[in-house]
Amino acid sequence: MAKKEQQKQNKNEQTGAVHWADYYAEQIIRSRGDKNTYIIESGITPSGMIHAGNFREVITADLIKKALLNRNKKVEFLYVWDDYDVLRKVPVNLPKQEMIKDNLRKPVFQVPDPFGCHKTYAEHFEKVFEKESTNVGIEATFVYNHKNYLKCLFAKEIKTALEKKEQIKEILNQYRKEPLAKDWLPIFVFCEKCHRDTTKKLKWNGDYTITYECECSHQDTFDFRKKGIVTLRWRVDWPMRWYFNKVDFESAGKDHFAAGGSVDTGRKIQKAVYDTDYPFGFAYEWIGIKGRGQFASSSGNVVTVTELLEIYEPEIVRYLFAGTRPNKEFSISFDVDVLKMYEDYDKCERIYYGEHQVNEKEKEKQSRIYELSQIGKIPKSMPYQPRFRHLTTILQIHNLDVNKTIAFLEKELKNKFDKKRLRIRTECAKNWLHKYAPEEFRFTVQDKCQVTLVKQEKDILHQLAEKLLEKEWNDKELHEEIYILCQNNEFPTNDFFKLAYHVLINKERGPRLASFILEIGRKEVAKLLQKV
Repeated sequence: MAKKEQQKQNKNEQTGAVHWADYYAEQIIRSRGDKNTYIIESGITPSGMIHAGNFREVITADLIKKALLNRNKKVEFLYVWDDYDVLRKVPVNLPKQEMIKDNLRKPVFQVPDPFGCHKTYAEHFEKVFEKESTNVGIEATFVYNHKNYLKCLFAKEIKTALEKKEQIKEILNQYRKEPLAKDWLPIFVFCEKCHRDTTKKLKWNGDYTITYECECSHQDTFDFRKKGIVTLRWRVDWPMRWYFNKVDFESAGKDHFAAGGSVDTGRKIQKAVYDTDYPFGFAYEWIGIKGRGQFASSSGNVVTVTELLEIYEPEIVRYLFAGTRPNKEFSISFDVDVLKMYEDYDKCERIYYGEHQVNEKEKEKQSRIYELSQIGKIPKSMPYQPRFRHLTTILQIHNLDVNKTIAFLEKELKNKFDKKRLRIRTECAKNWLHKYAPEEFRFTVQDKCQVTLVKQEKDILHQLAEKLLEKEWNDKELHEEIYILCQNNEFPTNDFFKLAYHVLINKERGPRLASFILEIGRKEVAKLLQKV
């Protein structure tokens, strides 16, 4: 995004629209006029795993769709799979590398699935991402571009592009060091025999027929109203689809918005070739993985939405993007920052329900972020908020048993929403402990003491055991009683905490001791202390 446009957006967010999605929804209405239905488009070539960096485009479109719907506008969100695109290289981290290599230069919808679970290479990655999108509340009409081409739906538009190839060349040559060849055409032809785009000789005959000769020696002249083996080149295909689908909005990564990039040329081509106005759009920034840099499919430095959902609730995945302007770069965390992200989201929720007081401007901002982060109807009353850090403790007390952890907290649940959230968040906490939690967060409650103790240490632990059996304690009372116990025995408090943690979890530090003891169970802890 240009600096001037970014400053304009920031100013509008400060003085006008509450949220960037609302700001852009207003811009779409102003630029495209008041329409019955607005068409939002997004898409990608399914040439490999669709990662969370690619997801930014989809969630951005979905958030703007929500903003338009909130203005009582009808919206259709088209997600276009460019699955007639050619497979140019073998992605890393995929099985059957040789098989993929043998199928290079074929369209991705004709390459076999290397995982063996779907009909084609393209379908595998499409279905994975479609399910992921549904899991985070995105509703889109998925368009498989190869089907449209095979049905020859774009025959008229292809002919128009061929007729105006000189105008297209002139536009593209403005940004090229070497001009396009004299016989250049804005199309690819996939050979009917080998199914590759390796045509050596390509000729348009001035009507709806193309003559080609492939490297495999196959030759043919065909009518592209009857055979769907011709596609427009990317820089022409994109504006053609803007025209064909009557698109009102589509965003893209900042590389597409660079001077002379595909957006720049696409806008000029749509006007010159199809004589219509291009859709409103803006650039979004890259995102990365904390500690690993920006997403890079070529090196395998990617995280999928499925991997995000292993750690973050669906609403929090939406919150990650809803709470950050598209023109701002950010990193997704899997370390201890996960705890802060859950705390930030819970705080946002409390602000929405008036349980956390902030000034009116901040309340309006946070409430809008919360609304856009939700999937389905928003609960009328404040939901139960199981603290993520607390869940990691309860889980480990119960040997990572999700059902026992849920049973321990069941008394806090008021409705189905609370039950569903607790289960999802508990599963996320378990996954985080298993995959990403630093060592200091991990522990196992001991069934017998693993350290050698002196008489004074045994005595004070036995005394604590007696106190625990006296009555039902609350957190505050027990915390105070531990300090009194240390004073009476002239036992340094810090040394006592270390001693208790060594006996309970065989570590020097752990969760807040009094509440930790009560969470394990005072009688169970007393039994362990009596054994030392």
